[in-house]
This record gives sequence, C-alpha cells and structure tokens, in this order.
Amino acid sequence: MLDMTTGDYTWGWLGSTEHFGRVAEPNEFIVIPKSQIHDIKYAKSTHAAHCFIYAENNDKVFDIYNARATILMQLRYDGFLGFPGGLIDAGEDIVNAVNREMSEEMNLDTTIHSVNDEDYVISHWSEKKKLVLHFYKLKVTMTELIEIEKHALLARDYGSEVCGTIRVPLYTLGDHYRGFPVFLKHKFVGIARDQLLATLSFLNIMTPEEIQLALHVDH
Repeated sequence: MLDMTTGDYTWGWLGSTEHFGRVAEPNEFIVIPKSQIHDIKYAKSTHAAHCFIYAENNDKVFDIYNARATILMQLRYDGFLGFPGGLIDAGEDIVNAVNREMSEEMNLDTTIHSVNDEDYVISHWSEKKKLVLHFYKLKVTMTELIEIEKHALLARDYGSEVCGTIRVPLYTLGDHYRGFPVFLKHKFVGIARDQLLATLSFLNIMTPEEIQLALHVDH
C-alpha cells in the first residue's frame, strides 16, 4: 500500500504547471519566427525561456575524442534532462526572465554573464499546451564555465528544481553508439532535445548530417 502521508505520488502545488513538462507528442511544437513571438495569436499562451550555456573546447577526451564544445544541461526534479530556465512571469521581459532563472537555478552572476536579445536562437509553440518556448545561448570561456559549474551547487534552486548540472558528450565511441547517440536516448523535458540539436547546428558545433547520424543509430 502507498503511504500517502509522505507526499509521494502527488503533485501538490506543482499540479497547475505539471502539464508543461510532459514529453512532447510528435510534431506538437512548431517553430515560430522571432518576428511573430509577440503576435496576438500567442498572447494567451504561457511563455518560458531557457538557455544553452557553452564554451568552445578543442581538447581531446581521453586523448582520443574531439570534445567539440562543453555544454551544460541539468538533471531536473522530475527526472528529465533540460536546460536552465523556466516560466516567464506576467509582464516580465523574455531576456530578463531567462537571466533571472539562471540566477535562481545556476547561481549565475548576471552582472558578469547574461544573455541579451542578440543571443536568441529559436522559439517553439504548442497549440495543445498553449505554451511558447524561447531559447537563448550564452557563450563563456572554458575557465568561466568551470566556475559556473562550481557555483551552481550554491544556487537557490539546487536540490529542489535542480538535481545536478551535467555536460553533454558530443563524441561517439568506437562502437558508433555510446557517447552522443546514447545521450540522445535519455528522457528530455518538453522539446529540450530539439533545442539542443537546433543550437548545435545553429552554432556549427555539429553538422546536420552528424546530428542525423547520431539520431538514427540503433544498437
């Protein structure tokens, strides 16, 4: 029998927004142009913003594999992988919102590192969820990224919304399966996997052909 006194198997106050974190159905989200994100069509939708924190990295992993870049993602409280960010408050600017969320979830000093409008990458909309997702990039040096990782342990939301910071393995091992292809088989919140792949291509970290190869490897 379940012990309901522990709070397990309930949503509690999280219930009002839990549907936003459900795995997206095929073709549920469509890309919308940046010029349209403030259109009346999306005014009644909930908006959220997330960020791809990365550093260029030309090192070799194990002196074998090309690192390509170092990208930070999060293990979330719901067990999914995702990017730092969250829901935009009523009347809040999108850029201000993503910087605020990175401060709360990553303990990021936004007086030193912050995104601006030029860091915009892509937006998606789900008519079913009435949800618009905006995605940004934040480039730092490798030294800065390591410090960001360390400081994330002291974030306000660490241990609640955020269960840990991880790096994305962008290489594929000798069996042509382990590494990036296996990483892509994990569970991602919403369309975080699509955001990852879109930004890898946008920044020319991976070619579209390399991404498709990793997506379609089977073992």
